[in-house]
Order: sequence, then C-alpha cells, then structure tokens
Amino acid sequence: MSCGRLLAALLVLALAGCGDGRKAGEGDAGAAPQADALFLAEQEAWRFARTADVLRPDGWTSLVGLHWLQLKAHYVGSGERIGNGVRFAFGPPRMGMVSREGERFWFVPESGVELTANGQPLKGRIRLHSGHEPEPTIIGFDEGKGQVQLIRRGDRYALRVKHADAPTRLRFAGIEYWPADPSWRIEARFIAHPVGKTLAIGDIVGTESRSPNPGAVEFERDGQTWRLEALGEPGRDLFFVLADGTSGHGSYPAGRFLDAAWPGADGKVVLDFNRAYNPPCVFTTYATCPLPPPENRISLKITAGEKNYVNPVK
Repeated sequence: MSCGRLLAALLVLALAGCGDGRKAGEGDAGAAPQADALFLAEQEAWRFARTADVLRPDGWTSLVGLHWLQLKAHYVGSGERIGNGVRFAFGPPRMGMVSREGERFWFVPESGVELTANGQPLKGRIRLHSGHEPEPTIIGFDEGKGQVQLIRRGDRYALRVKHADAPTRLRFAGIEYWPADPSWRIEARFIAHPVGKTLAIGDIVGTESRSPNPGAVEFERDGQTWRLEALGEPGRDLFFVLADGTSGHGSYPAGRFLDAAWPGADGKVVLDFNRAYNPPCVFTTYATCPLPPPENRISLKITAGEKNYVNPVK
C-alpha cells in the first residue's frame, strides 16, 4: 500500500469517529455510507499493518535457511570446502560450532567473528535456548541483519536462519485480497470444551503436536451452519487453522489462519474472514507451518481475506 492510501484510510477512520453521537441509521441518509467508509478504512489499516509485519527485517520473508541438526556437533557458516557441517546462505565463512549434550545445545563462536547473543556481544560458549523456551537465544551476525535461532519440532531440532537481504524479502510481490466485504464479518457462537482439552495439529514437516483447544465456534452462512475448532488459551486471541472451498482455488492450497478475540460474557465471537491470512509457508520454503485439522476443513467458499501468494523467487 502506498503512503497516500494509508493516510487516506487513517483520515477516513478519524472522520468516521467524529460524528454528533447518533447511531448509524439515525437522522440522515449519510449514516450508512459513513459506516461503510469506517469498515473499509479499518480493513485498509489492518492490511497495511499485515504487510509491514511480513516485511520486518526479521519477518517471515527474511527466512534463508532451515537446517536440521543430525549430529552431536556441527561447524556452521557460509563458507565452502572448510568443513562446515551446516552451510548458511549468508554470514561469516565460519561462524562457530553447535554441539548437543543430551537435550541441551551449546554454541562456541569462531575466534575473531563479531556476533551477538540477544543483542549483547558474544565472546564465548553459550547455551542455545530454543524457541519453545521462555527466553530463546538469538545469535546475530552481519551487524544485526542476520539471525540464527534454535527451533524444536517434535523430537527434532533445527537452526532457523533469517537475513534482512533475503531474496524473498527484497523481491516481495505484495499480498492480494478479495474485496473487503462486511457480510464476511460474522458473529459466531462459542461452544466451550472441557478444561484441558487439546487437538492434534500436524505441520508440513510431518510433526504432530497437541494444542490447547478451548472450544469451537458455529456460524451461519449461505443457509447452512458451519463449525470450526479454536486453538488458544484464556487471555489470548482465539486462533484458527482452516481450509475452505477456495483452498487451491484462489487461496493458498494448504489453508489459511484467522484470529478472533476471546468470547465475551454472551458467548459471542466475531469472525472477520476479511482478515483470513496466509501462513508463513506461502512466502518461504523454510517455515514449518501447521496444517488444518480435519475438523476445520470445510466446503464453504470463503471469498474473503488473502489470496494465494505468487512467489517471484524460485
């Protein structure tokens, strides 16, 4: 989105909030168009924020590597023919050594290489904490443009590498959407599950894990009732991984994501399918995205939200 379009959206949003206190539909014929303008401005602002997030220097388009750790120790770096067990696309020719002791991983930096660990200069051997732990370790290189992090999927571990100069980021093609449509902003009923219930969620690398499954939502569309299982925990948004009738026919074949606020006291949840968004795997081959569970594969054609992304980087 251009800066001009963003400013226009924010201006419309501001003007829409400056009325005389009347509800939509009261008093004059301009109330309904004003509500439409507010809806469109909100959608435009959300899309702008979504693109900005994807394009952060450490966002999903910055991924340049996913390296599974199969040995007890690996030298890592970008250099050829110098004994790197894991070769990165960016960074110093020899960055250091990653080693494993039981379920713990350690990193020893190569002498003379300037690296950071969680923003602080890295001078010696450190413990690598994975993304599943409360304080994961992020090793920075190339003056902060690059990052390495340990991730765990099932019983396997890998190094995830990001770089601000990733081709997928520099050649980002933009996100396409179906036209914003208020009819796809639907009020649903929340049906709570017993406390502690979980749902099996698989991912594209063949790992299955169990995620908190607090309940399901039911909503009406096209004369039918549809149901989706929600993931999440109290105090956080509900999260949906879903596939629909557009999957592979306009939207990403492996499905899309949707966030929604935790249900209120009345048990209602607003599902705004205009904000259905693509998983990271649509932008890069180095992500490990969750797949929709069977319960969330529905035939309804959700012609709203993000369309499939055509990646210009092959």
